[in-house]
Amino acid sequence: MSKLVKAFVALVVALLAAVAVPAAAIAADPSPAPSDQYGCLEQSADDYGPPLPCELRVQVLSPFCDNEVPKLRYQVEAIGSPNTTVKITWVNPTGADYVLSGLPLSGTVNWPGAVEQNGRGVDWPGWTQLPDGTWVEGDEWDWVRPSVEVRFEVNPEATVTVGYPPSRPECNTNPPSSAVLSDEPELSATGTDALPLALAGGGLVAAGAVALAVAMHHRRRVQE
Repeated sequence: MSKLVKAFVALVVALLAAVAVPAAAIAADPSPAPSDQYGCLEQSADDYGPPLPCELRVQVLSPFCDNEVPKLRYQVEAIGSPNTTVKITWVNPTGADYVLSGLPLSGTVNWPGAVEQNGRGVDWPGWTQLPDGTWVEGDEWDWVRPSVEVRFEVNPEATVTVGYPPSRPECNTNPPSSAVLSDEPELSATGTDALPLALAGGGLVAAGAVALAVAMHHRRRVQE
């Protein structure tokens, strides 16, 4: 009789152990809630058709200069994803990438390596300032110009190539009083360089006017 009781007890213990192990495994590794998943929604519109589309569209991608600071304006649309933030990765082909996470789906970011102070640019990628205040080409941000790949991730993701914004007469994306890097066109002559050109142009106009007046006077004398 005792052998039967022991066998019964052993069977009950084995059954309880078999049930408890899966339960513990499920408790230790719960499935993420749909709102916590970083990805696209897999279900179809009616639960029977193909999965909904999953893509990321880059609607706005505009490099520009603002108060001497190179910036990038962007706007992305995530189709088939519940996520409302984007991760922007500036892809470094030879080293560590520059990553910005948790950004809104539209906004403006500074170019990597650009430094601003009191709202104005004071340092620019591709340039180094020497102790005497002069600027020379080259720094750790050389790879972000003249163009760089930028990856937008909302899952799905999209990668695009953007060009460094060029300087304009009213906004520099290079240090002041420095040579323009090879990736940007030279600006037209301004300031002291423009003055001799203006004087020379004015002299030519004056000389032409005098010549015309002499010719007309001579013509009137011939007719008389």
